[in-house]
Amino acid sequence: MAVPMPSKRRSLVVQTSMDAYTPPDTSSGSEDEGSVQGDSQGTPTSSQGSINMEHWISQAIHGSTTSTTSSSSTQSGGSGAAHRLADVMAQTHIENHSAPPDVTTYTSEHSIQVERPQGSTGSRTAPKYGNAELMETGDGVPVSSRVSAKIQQLVNTLKRPKRPPLREFFVDDFEELLEVQQPDPNQPKPEGAQMLAMRGEQLGVVTNWPPSLEAALQRWGTISPKAPCLTTMDTNGKPLYILTYGKLWTRSMKVAYSILHKLGTKQEPMVRPGDRVALVFPNNDPAAFMAAFYGCLLAEVVPVPIEVPLTRKDAGSQQIGFLLGSCGVTVALTSDACHKGLPKSPTGEIPQFKGWPKLLWFVTESKHLSKPPRDWFPHIKDANNDTAYIEYKTCKDGSVLGVTVTRTALLTHCQALTQACGYTEAETIVNVLDFKKDVGLWHGILTSVMNMMHVISIPYSLMKVNPLSWIQKVCQYKAKVACVKSRDMHWALVAHRDQRDINLSSLRMLIVADGANPWSISSCDAFLNVFQSKGLRQEVICPCASSPEALTVAIRRPTDDSNQPPGRGVLSMHGLTYGVIRVDSEEKLSVLTVQDVGLVMPGAIMCSVKPDGVPQLCRTDEIGELCVCAVATGTSYYGLSGMTKNTFEVFPMTSSGAPISEYPFIRTGLLGFVGPGGLVFVVGKMDGLMVVSGRRHNADDIVATALAVEPMKFVYRGRIAVFSVTVLHDERIVIVAEQRPDSTEEDSFQWMSRVLQAIDSIHQVGVYCLALVPANTLPKTPLGGIHLSETKQLFLEGSLHPCNVLMCPHTCVTNLPKPRQKQPEIGPASVMVGNLVSGKRIAQASGRDLGQIEDNDQARKFLFLSEVLQWRAQTTPDHVLYTLLNCRGAIANSLTCVQLHKRAEKIAVMLMERGHLQDGDHVALVYPPGIDLIAAFYGCLYAGCVPITVRPPHPQNIATTLPTVKMIVEVSRSACLMTTQLICKLLRSREAAAAVDVRTWPLILDTDDLPKKRPAQICKPCNPDTLAYLDFSVSTTGMLAGVKMSHAATSAFCRSIKLQCELYPSREVAICLDPYCGLGFVLWCLCSVYSGHQSILIPPSELETNPALWLLAVSQYKVRDTFCSYSVMELCTKGLGSQTESLKARGLDLSRVRTCVVVAEERPRIALTQSFSKLFKDLGLHPRAVSTSFGCRVNLAICLQGTSGPDPTTVYVDMRALRHDRVRLVERGSPHSLPLMESGKILPGVRIIIANPETKGPLGDSHLGEIWVHSAHNASGYFTIYGDESLQSDHFNSRLSFGDTQTIWARTGYLGFLRRTELTDANGERHDALYVVGALDEAMELRGMRYHPIDIETSVIRAHKSVTECAVFTWTNLLVVVVELDGSEQEALDLVPLVTNVVLEEHYLIVGVVVVVDIGVIPINSRGEKQRMHLRDGFLADQLDPIYVAYNM
Repeated sequence: MAVPMPSKRRSLVVQTSMDAYTPPDTSSGSEDEGSVQGDSQGTPTSSQGSINMEHWISQAIHGSTTSTTSSSSTQSGGSGAAHRLADVMAQTHIENHSAPPDVTTYTSEHSIQVERPQGSTGSRTAPKYGNAELMETGDGVPVSSRVSAKIQQLVNTLKRPKRPPLREFFVDDFEELLEVQQPDPNQPKPEGAQMLAMRGEQLGVVTNWPPSLEAALQRWGTISPKAPCLTTMDTNGKPLYILTYGKLWTRSMKVAYSILHKLGTKQEPMVRPGDRVALVFPNNDPAAFMAAFYGCLLAEVVPVPIEVPLTRKDAGSQQIGFLLGSCGVTVALTSDACHKGLPKSPTGEIPQFKGWPKLLWFVTESKHLSKPPRDWFPHIKDANNDTAYIEYKTCKDGSVLGVTVTRTALLTHCQALTQACGYTEAETIVNVLDFKKDVGLWHGILTSVMNMMHVISIPYSLMKVNPLSWIQKVCQYKAKVACVKSRDMHWALVAHRDQRDINLSSLRMLIVADGANPWSISSCDAFLNVFQSKGLRQEVICPCASSPEALTVAIRRPTDDSNQPPGRGVLSMHGLTYGVIRVDSEEKLSVLTVQDVGLVMPGAIMCSVKPDGVPQLCRTDEIGELCVCAVATGTSYYGLSGMTKNTFEVFPMTSSGAPISEYPFIRTGLLGFVGPGGLVFVVGKMDGLMVVSGRRHNADDIVATALAVEPMKFVYRGRIAVFSVTVLHDERIVIVAEQRPDSTEEDSFQWMSRVLQAIDSIHQVGVYCLALVPANTLPKTPLGGIHLSETKQLFLEGSLHPCNVLMCPHTCVTNLPKPRQKQPEIGPASVMVGNLVSGKRIAQASGRDLGQIEDNDQARKFLFLSEVLQWRAQTTPDHVLYTLLNCRGAIANSLTCVQLHKRAEKIAVMLMERGHLQDGDHVALVYPPGIDLIAAFYGCLYAGCVPITVRPPHPQNIATTLPTVKMIVEVSRSACLMTTQLICKLLRSREAAAAVDVRTWPLILDTDDLPKKRPAQICKPCNPDTLAYLDFSVSTTGMLAGVKMSHAATSAFCRSIKLQCELYPSREVAICLDPYCGLGFVLWCLCSVYSGHQSILIPPSELETNPALWLLAVSQYKVRDTFCSYSVMELCTKGLGSQTESLKARGLDLSRVRTCVVVAEERPRIALTQSFSKLFKDLGLHPRAVSTSFGCRVNLAICLQGTSGPDPTTVYVDMRALRHDRVRLVERGSPHSLPLMESGKILPGVRIIIANPETKGPLGDSHLGEIWVHSAHNASGYFTIYGDESLQSDHFNSRLSFGDTQTIWARTGYLGFLRRTELTDANGERHDALYVVGALDEAMELRGMRYHPIDIETSVIRAHKSVTECAVFTWTNLLVVVVELDGSEQEALDLVPLVTNVVLEEHYLIVGVVVVVDIGVIPINSRGEKQRMHLRDGFLADQLDPIYVAYNM
């Protein structure tokens, strides 16, 4: 599977500066959980039987059957089987990367939680209790059988498919349906009997156990005040401080007294019993935390321990703030050092953190506390159901919940742990875990006090400096118990170099807090392998499983019997994805080896239920969510009754629907099963669950597989995040890894492609996106793990800034709709019948009839424009026809009728005498927009020549613009080229010679020095059908096409525009258009002469220096009608957006404008016209004034809004129907709706019909087809040099295949539809609106459907704020998306997944290539249209200089 390497610009490879990569080892407290000093690499001891990783991976990839050559050493107790995958994982971890495996599980400090539908209570799909057949409404809320008829009716309506809301639509069976994954007939199904709930042993309450935890503290504090309670270490591993039980008791009393009496006033204390208080203590100060925690218990206030907020923008810190706010916390207890370290404002105040409530910070060090008076004593009660403390938990989506634990639960939990672990008085326990929550809190702060134990607390900062510190403390203090995570064992292995003096024989119990993590087994095995020789016994290792909701779920009991090996399961990964337990052989790679986490807790009952839907008991060979019923659990999520009900009040039921117990169970969030002998096995967390195409995958397993691919060479400290995003109605797997600073581009791609293959072969699931980010850039949890929800958020909003991305939508996305099969051609007869049956009117429309309009149009007497000009020069010689403005808005030049006539005469003489041109010769006019161009045009008509207007080459860009000029001159067979002196020099310059062959120019005439004499006679054409001029234009598809305009068509055109816009000599019209082709040329050069109105000419190029020029001119000349192009409108919208106030101050007033027409040959850009209208509304612009025109090559103007007639209408069509060439009208805002604006009113003398482009049959109203036009001003054909007109001939003279087969129509090449509206036209008829959808040659055929590039581009531009422009085209059958990036190059790769997602979601297409380029790379023509074909040629010729090219696989 060869991965096409993406190409990227060099500057991107040089990532951020080196300081980003210095490992943050020097940092303090809670910084980076994953670093070991110097990243030292450990080599396992020989007893480990190291496995060659390369061999393993190659085996995974090539699927070779030979088994691996080595196996793990035989373990004591005779379980010598090679736990292949587990060991491979174990050894990979050890040899190949020095990051603790745990960092990637998003640390269990960071327990996550299943995403829930956003209901009002955020509840999970509600269980249907009692009778499982109850109906569910749309969002899964059970509806009891007593619903009212109204609600019942509503529910039924919701189930019924929606009817399209408007009656004017084509009922159709096309509905694109996404493929629903059909279940695999061979998928494994559970076959076992229904499981039985498992009871733990009785909780035997010992008589001298204290009645509450405070009572225990009081007892030890008074009877053995000198007994050590807690020893804290400094970063050198030296004991920093020993807290005795006496000190803990007096200090807690002080804290309790101060909280209750020293905050607020006597009358208004700030804190009363039952209030919540935040505990903010760093990880290296357990003593202060302990005193504060017990102080709260004594004062009967509820402690809420949280992390120290390091900055105002800490990952997840905002969510913790929300938790504090919802708990009503107003006071935060903290230590002196921590208080000093908090960020401060200049006045020394602690600022309010983002999302946090306003807090009073109270330091609990002794010197800040007052001694309680003699007569004050805390009220020590027996444990009751008041809340003891709230432990925070972070959910899968990043939100933070508070789990409340009552005083009874707290005490019972301590008792259960004491019994399960066999704790006795005065034992020593080494704790490496976070003491603020979870296992660290339960063993190191609570149970230890109940049993008067001595805790040696190892801060995280010490572990970073010396990973062996905990083992050294076990030896030094002869500790009986140690609480660690698998990463601590892992680090110890990495750092271990035959220390002689290590002896672990004192340990009777090594509690592995994350034993529920499926790959903790590898750390346990490896640790045992190395330290067995140092006195560590196998039965000492006790993995446990816990969750914030259920506290300790299960724990392996310490035994003295070394002959009983722990339980193991080797499970088929494939079976697990279907939630089925299948024991597999260990030789395979696609297995998961799990260890048991011991037995159910004393006094608890456990069962497993189906993870979704009704909480039904699982079968014995089925994976489910473990549920626990016990006193020692959390009781609720603080303040969230709905979520509490779904988690803490679950009633599991049997297959018959009967609940198994009257007591509620609690969902633990752990997935697993109860195996033989009552051993509990956990295979994953509900939070890490990703359901892809109906199969369940666990994020942790995927991390493990990714880490197994040579992680040391590549992944920075094993930091990998795996999550799923929903795209196109299914979850897609995303992997984000931090890469080492020194890895090369080649390395990354090698690694990425191998990871994809490994995951594919082991998990049989495709990875949607694999992204690599620079080291140390992913958001961290307080203990340095990866903050998962924050990472996902960054990915989705496009601010992750990866340095490499590989997307594989082609392999992952399997639920696209089936490609459309074209229906067989329908014969004309059946279409006719079909139309008659459905009673549709044929879609045809026409403008007013030119013949019937009576108007005093003097110009009608003349057949030719040259005659009209002569007549005007005689009758109104001094009437100004043209005024040209310069960039400052001053008049640069103007022409009256007689001046124009005289200049035209002189030019005619020049053509005849200097050019020796014959009647009918072609002349190229190469002029900048202005007066010279107009004079030269009429000069050609006077001389009987055929003019062709050509845009002059751009002096700064001759190499690309001059060849087009040359091509038009050659293709049009021009005998002569007229231009100004300046351009004349340019055409013969050295730069020009480098671009084209300057020796082959035709005769060049410079019109700056004209002859002084008049011609003998002015040429009068013999026939109105002879050629008046040629109109050349480059279409958006890159075709150069010239059309022939006859004299008759030219006059008819001018007359049609005169009538539509009501133009006469007293009018003034402002024109800001390019005068080289189409309607722009006609308005600039011809209309004023025909109608006699004054044209104010504004060259669009002048707007680049002065964007307000056009609008200021419109305002200054009090113009009523103005014409512009989309590029001009965009320039004004972007350039003047912030200046409307200052323009208003300058007196800009647009209230007189009644028509502002955008001249276009495309679908109206509704977003642009609307934002333009909105922006200039304050300057008096009437929203109805802005409209568009529509023209094309065969007819330069078919529609134009004009002055009378109804306002342009907008309809919304279903984009999916459009792909099938159907029009389905929908309401505004409905999904997949696309707004289409009418393209202006049909011009007088124009008839339109909509025809099927394939069969050439007429179509009905509101049907999509090709727009055909019949009019006196149609062009009379293409002008081509080869004379090969047979290909294009039917563009100009097509006939319908049935119906009216006599009329000759011209085919526009544009798809659109006509729709009869409720409005009336000026002549009282119902108004027919024409909607243009897009050009046929631009449209892309993909998966059997027709896509218009603009629709995909609109979606892509919305995908990210940095995308300024986008163009799409196809290459072979791949969709290529080119985006212009307005931002730093680091954002380039953020765009790749977002672009891919949005095109999949909205268009059901897979993007093949994403090209990120700089602003201005997408070529735009003078009309502001994208030249997609030029772009495609540039892409294929590798000329775009892209920032990044991603090839999606």
